[in-house]
Amino acid sequence: MKKPSWTLWLGLTALLMVTLTGPLAAKDLQIGALYPRSGSLALLGEESWRGAEIARLEINKKGGLGGDTVVFVNADGQEVASARAEAERLIEQSKVGLILGSYASSRSMAATEVAARKNAVYFELGAIANSITERGYQTVYRTCATAFNFSKSQSKFIAEWLAPQLKKKPSEVKVSIAHEDSDYGTSVADSFKSAAKEYGIQVVSVEPYAANTSDLSPVIFRLKKAAPDIIIAVSYAQDAILLSRQAAELKLGIPLFGTGGGHSLKSFQEALGDKVEGVLNVDFTQYEVSSAFTPGLKEFVALYQETFKEGPKSGHSLANYMGTKVLFDILAKTKGSMEADAFRKAALAMDVPEGATSTGWGVKFGENGQNQRANPFIMQWRSGKLVTVWPKAAALMEPVLPK
Repeated sequence: MKKPSWTLWLGLTALLMVTLTGPLAAKDLQIGALYPRSGSLALLGEESWRGAEIARLEINKKGGLGGDTVVFVNADGQEVASARAEAERLIEQSKVGLILGSYASSRSMAATEVAARKNAVYFELGAIANSITERGYQTVYRTCATAFNFSKSQSKFIAEWLAPQLKKKPSEVKVSIAHEDSDYGTSVADSFKSAAKEYGIQVVSVEPYAANTSDLSPVIFRLKKAAPDIIIAVSYAQDAILLSRQAAELKLGIPLFGTGGGHSLKSFQEALGDKVEGVLNVDFTQYEVSSAFTPGLKEFVALYQETFKEGPKSGHSLANYMGTKVLFDILAKTKGSMEADAFRKAALAMDVPEGATSTGWGVKFGENGQNQRANPFIMQWRSGKLVTVWPKAAALMEPVLPK
């Protein structure tokens, strides 16, 4: 019997390798996903991650990015120190070239510093502190609105709608600010003071507090003494409930105007019942909004229900879904490359008008990496639903004076 030639052996070996690996076989495209999924911020941290995860599952169902399967390397940024350490781990040990996240501003501040120092791309989808995109970092991008965007929308609404309803000039309207004292609350409070000055609105008192406090009665007594027309409340989940509950118990009698965070949550409404009726809030796009201005929103809700067997808890999942899809559009242009210069060129070339995404936001990154077309909406709790009331292009109802 004739022995097989070396040529035949080599041919068979090559065929076997092609069969096992394939010259065109898909590979995993690994992306770090850093969110506070345990600890005090887990509720909205998990909700934010779910939005990004739905976008990942959706693109993989369509064949991935250029045939590559998108895989999240998950990390838990429970605290500021762990967010910093996890960003280090993702880049140094897991070797990811890009991290998305992270919902909480203090965690984002820490993690983005690590990414910038190591020339890795960080794509922020939900943290709003102004300084995240104001430090000159060339590898940090953000799709969502900033604290100043939130405050500008609130001040404009107060000047153009609330003041006439109160039969006052904007300069006669008195506002107090109650805020948790992390990067998120402090940034929003500082931004509101600047935006209010632009519209001539009076800020008569500012009351910072620890987000993990169990008693806000001293804050409420000082707010009552200041006697504002409305209170800008900057709170996470538990302190939003505590502030509203104790305000009712102590008969504060001054309406609250939430600034995202806990005031958008279904759990906020469930905890307070009919006491939430009329409470105003500025935030990322929620679900009672003009469908004409938010194409793809209904489809997102259906995907969320299908994936997690329940409805969305907050607009944070929607914001992270939209932002992750923008990220995938950029990576499609770079053919999956996360190299900083290639990514930056593709990101700065993005040009999507407002009213063309599931959040209603457009996409246009400035030189600082900030999306300049992410404008938050004004909502109001009405009959158990958080309904968009302003601007008119996105509104389902007219606002009413809060009690």
